Amino acid sequence: MNDRPWLAEYPAGVPHDVDTSEYPSVVSLMEESFALYGDAVAYRLGPQSLSYSALDRCSLAFASYLQARGLVRNDRVAIMLPNLLHYPVAAAGTLRAGLIAVNVNPLYTPRELEHQLRDSGARALVIFAPIFQGMGDALQTMLKGLGIETVVLANPADRLSPGPESSAIADGPGAIAFDLALAQGSAQAFQRPTLAPEDIAVLQYTGGTTGVSKGASLSHRALLANVLGAESWLQTGWQRRTITGQLNIVCALPLYHVFAFTTCALLGMRTGAQVLLIPNARDMAQTLALLRPHKLHVFPAVNTLFNGLAAHPDFASLDFSELCVSVGGGTAVMPSVAERWLTLTGCPIVEGYGLSETTAAITCNRADSDTFTGTVGLPFPGAEIRIVGDDGQRLKAGEAGEIVVRGPQLMSGYWGRPDESAAAMTPDGFFKTGDVGTMDERGYVRIVDRKKDMVLVSGFNVYPNEVEAVVSSMPGVAECAVIGVPDSQTGESVQLFVVPRDASLHVDDVRAFCEAQLTGYKRPRTIELRAELPKSPVGKVLRRELKDEMLKRRTSDAQ
Repeated sequence: MNDRPWLAEYPAGVPHDVDTSEYPSVVSLMEESFALYGDAVAYRLGPQSLSYSALDRCSLAFASYLQARGLVRNDRVAIMLPNLLHYPVAAAGTLRAGLIAVNVNPLYTPRELEHQLRDSGARALVIFAPIFQGMGDALQTMLKGLGIETVVLANPADRLSPGPESSAIADGPGAIAFDLALAQGSAQAFQRPTLAPEDIAVLQYTGGTTGVSKGASLSHRALLANVLGAESWLQTGWQRRTITGQLNIVCALPLYHVFAFTTCALLGMRTGAQVLLIPNARDMAQTLALLRPHKLHVFPAVNTLFNGLAAHPDFASLDFSELCVSVGGGTAVMPSVAERWLTLTGCPIVEGYGLSETTAAITCNRADSDTFTGTVGLPFPGAEIRIVGDDGQRLKAGEAGEIVVRGPQLMSGYWGRPDESAAAMTPDGFFKTGDVGTMDERGYVRIVDRKKDMVLVSGFNVYPNEVEAVVSSMPGVAECAVIGVPDSQTGESVQLFVVPRDASLHVDDVRAFCEAQLTGYKRPRTIELRAELPKSPVGKVLRRELKDEMLKRRTSDAQ
């Protein structure tokens, strides 16, 4: 059996393996870009921008500030920011100081924040000022209890320009403004650490969909492998078109998420791109206003964002004349959404697949392709993927089983959880993803579903992704979600939630459509129309929340 059949499908010029030896750390890659691209804009948020040289100065000042506060090699710095110019300064400064960046969702509740701060052992917190103020005394008490004495507040009005002035830093859990921290740092001597490829750079916490959220330990080598592999893969797409001026990468996904962190932040720095920051992609009017002045070149997104933008009446006013790569990830891109996107932009969505544990994308469709394949493409350079059965044995082409992954992009393990780290790996070093998929003879991978989301109806496997794809193709359906619920006759049955495009859609219409398109055991037993579905900040539909809600409803009805 050919262990890597996908290599024959690679575009010309894409290496079979990824060589990270050029850089001992992500910091060396960043610093190379600072020197190469100088006054070119690295990040833009509306009229505000940050050049590569300014990012160099600001991040160095921030690194010096953290060191002056007593943080030492491998201490953790939690970064709880939306997509602001402060984010790349804080992340780059943390890494340059020899510290570990802990990406934190700025929408977290105090309980969720406390878990992540406690689990990571963070010694410093960079937080959006309105969030800090909104949490009030409870947050101050929490930080004091956790021993966090360095808190930096990011405010949109900050100048992000380190100056010569300095001011005494208060002891205890008091907070300091971001600009003042930069001023403090610029007056301090920077102690350059020696970083090694296997040193941990980032703790990327999983979404907690299968239990307590765990921190995937991402090494400098893993991040380099991902960004260099992504560059060699995606540049075959942007080489197909003439790009006038600087490469523009849309960053509508949150930077604290591993998809945006690698595909926007790190890949943007590597390529000297201008990263267009979108603070809140759910605000479609603001998103369109921020994008309208620019030619769009690289557009990473998830299905819900592609769908929402394409449905907006003003979306067609954007400049797609040089759009060359639209990358879909995070969750399955529905064929109906891909078709609408292609019609409006002229650029096909190339879908990929990855996890926090694989440092974002581990597969992707060819970026030079003109069609949407419905698969998640081929393994990235250096990555190995197998489909295995419950006994761990490799399955034949086309057979569905668990996706397991090996390669330089893999995490080093779960932070502070050696037993769970060991349990996630096979004896020969493959990571068990928990996802069900197939691989064809050419090496193209297709995601069937999460193992834990599969619905077992009278002994037959029903995969929510399949049912959702069918229902999403129905006119009048904006989006949908499928879960399995207990059923006294069949063990489990399919429950469908539908968000209509307009008020004319009726449950009976959906039921008739499903009867025509799906075999009996796959048809939803229960169909419910909703105004919206619960989603993660990245746009993933949270099936677990729907299941929990149904369980509570059944318990209440039984009482």
